[in-house]
Amino acid sequence: MKRFSLPARQRGVAVITALLLTALVITVVASLFWQQQVQVRSMENQRLRLQTQWAMRGMVDFARFWLRQDNPSLTAADGVWATPIEEARLDDYVDREKVDTEKFDATVSGRALDAQARFNITNLATTGVVNPPYVQAYRRLLANLQLDSSLAQATADAVLRARPKPRAPDSGTDGKTPATPATTGGGSEPVAFTQIEDLLAVPGYTPQAIEKLRDFIIVLPKATAVNVNTASAEVLSAITDMSVSEASALTLSNPRKKFVDRTNFQNNINGKMPIDGVEIDVKSQYFLTVIRVRLDRAALDAQALVWREPNPARTTSLVWLREN
Repeated sequence: MKRFSLPARQRGVAVITALLLTALVITVVASLFWQQQVQVRSMENQRLRLQTQWAMRGMVDFARFWLRQDNPSLTAADGVWATPIEEARLDDYVDREKVDTEKFDATVSGRALDAQARFNITNLATTGVVNPPYVQAYRRLLANLQLDSSLAQATADAVLRARPKPRAPDSGTDGKTPATPATTGGGSEPVAFTQIEDLLAVPGYTPQAIEKLRDFIIVLPKATAVNVNTASAEVLSAITDMSVSEASALTLSNPRKKFVDRTNFQNNINGKMPIDGVEIDVKSQYFLTVIRVRLDRAALDAQALVWREPNPARTTSLVWLREN
């Protein structure tokens, strides 16, 4: 019986077609595996993200707990609230499938800072007017940090413009005068200051100036006194007649300074009186919590502002929480 064979050219085409089909199948399978790997990695990232956020919330609650243990009538640098947490491991508390050959790092660290140790920008303008004593103090602080002191008045004016305007009484109740429509937030009115980065909207401020000021100023929800027990030498010099060197000497001579009241503070600064009209105190209500959480390849830095009520109950509440 005679056998028929394909010409060499057709056999070559068949081989090439088979190779192309094999390559196509391999590409499709590899793509499916890649998509599956991407989805798995995305789910892992989401889980890590949620775990870091829960760990961050736990650190905020821990800070609030320590603030409730502290004496609300006297806030000093040696208080319980000021004890930092250095790289505490969370490996045993994180729900995760572990692999023997894998190194898994889970740590949290954080510390609390007295927000009232800093100069509160909100104090520059309250009750609808600029506060000259605080403008003077802020001018001194800018000079202490070798920044343009003329920014003090410009900042006060900007804070005043950005303060929420009191609402006018509703009209139209008599049926004759049309009621004024509610403000919707539109227009070109300045936005209220909520963080120090908002100062970049004031002409004259630069990112470099903001970094210089970061540890010395803050924006709090309301006007506050400066806590002389925790304030830096630069801030103490700004609110009193002391020079920075004199304030530094006061700080260095008593690293854990603890003034029990305003009179006790004045008796220890050799007649260098606080600026008339600038409020000082020895206790604080606002605290910053600086948090860092690390879970495997995920890391999260955050800051929280906590308010402690000035009452024997020592109730605390979270004002804001910001991720960096």
